[in-house]
Amino acid sequence: MEERRMRASYMVPLAALITSAAQAGPLTYDQALRDAVANAPGAAAARAGITAAGADARAAGSLPDPRLSFGLDNFPVSGPPAYTLNGNSMTMGRVGVQQDVPNLAKRHAAQAQARAAIMAAEASQASRLRQIRLGAGSAWIDLAYAERRLRAMDESLGALRALPAAARTAAASGAARPAQTLAVDQAIATLEDRRAELLSAVARARAMLTRWTGVQAPETVGDIPALDLAPAKLRAALDRHPDVLAAEAGVSRAQADVAAARAEKRPDWGFEVAYQRRDPRYGDMVSAGVSMTLPLFARSRQDPRIAARQSSAAQADAEREDARRALEADLEAGLADHVMHHEQWMRARDTLVPLARKRAGLETASYSAGRASLTDVIEAKTALADAELTALDREAEVARDAVRLTITFGGDSQ
Repeated sequence: MEERRMRASYMVPLAALITSAAQAGPLTYDQALRDAVANAPGAAAARAGITAAGADARAAGSLPDPRLSFGLDNFPVSGPPAYTLNGNSMTMGRVGVQQDVPNLAKRHAAQAQARAAIMAAEASQASRLRQIRLGAGSAWIDLAYAERRLRAMDESLGALRALPAAARTAAASGAARPAQTLAVDQAIATLEDRRAELLSAVARARAMLTRWTGVQAPETVGDIPALDLAPAKLRAALDRHPDVLAAEAGVSRAQADVAAARAEKRPDWGFEVAYQRRDPRYGDMVSAGVSMTLPLFARSRQDPRIAARQSSAAQADAEREDARRALEADLEAGLADHVMHHEQWMRARDTLVPLARKRAGLETASYSAGRASLTDVIEAKTALADAELTALDREAEVARDAVRLTITFGGDSQ
């Protein structure tokens, strides 16, 4: 009865998994990356940012809008013609157009600031796209290996489920102690707990892959990608990393701000043309004029602003170097971890798993020959399951390292 309940509890999540898989959308690794870039809202947001920056750049450095002015000039308020519009030859209505003309250096600085904004938007898009591709690639790897671990666990459980009947037969014949039948059930229950964890890991990984790709109930198909880590190429690509490009954009913006602050020391110009209408007895008039700003107090106004912008430029330059060093350290640390994880995987695959498999085979043969107990067989098969899962864990770690390093530090095509 207890065994039937255990099998029923095992079949419920299995049925849920099968139902989910029946509705799954198959995805290869490359397809997952493409779908993520095409469907992720973050990618659309990044593209909109570039469009906005480009639209702003088209207006940068252009002249301000002209101003239309209306007025009444020389209206008398005393004397015989007081408060009359036609009693004085100087009274006139005026309509004019004014145009401000910022100095050329200021307009060029505005254009440089706009170009820096485009650079920043493009760097932000590149960074967002890498995050999206990294999220999708990591989720695909997690799901693929979670499914592999689940299959390995099912094989181990299948091997152990053949033992309870043998244990009861041996106990009935007196060849084994009755308690050994309980040891088999305990081992199976322990592995089923781990299987429940693996089922949860599959569901979590599938949910994350859906989050990045938009594909409902995705299912991994195809081989694990063979990602070739080329440390020299990754190091050479650091200067094109989005974080470095964003810092470069910050430096360009700071330099443009310095140029804009210096341009404040140059005068701006203004032009005005006005038509003035008087009483028909006197005739109409036209006026024209030019104005200019007088930056006479540069020591207390413009110079402090220039010094502030220069300090900001020095800060941006230091932040660029800090970003480059941080990326370089992260890359070297990631490469070192990858080497370690690869060695651990090779050791598990080539040494630990073969030894565990050989031990399980020897213990099974010894048990058949009456030289080993059923407990020894259970321990050997459980150890084999642990070794196989450990090997898959280590292989998954190697694959995750490769995905993270190639997407984070490689080109956008990787």
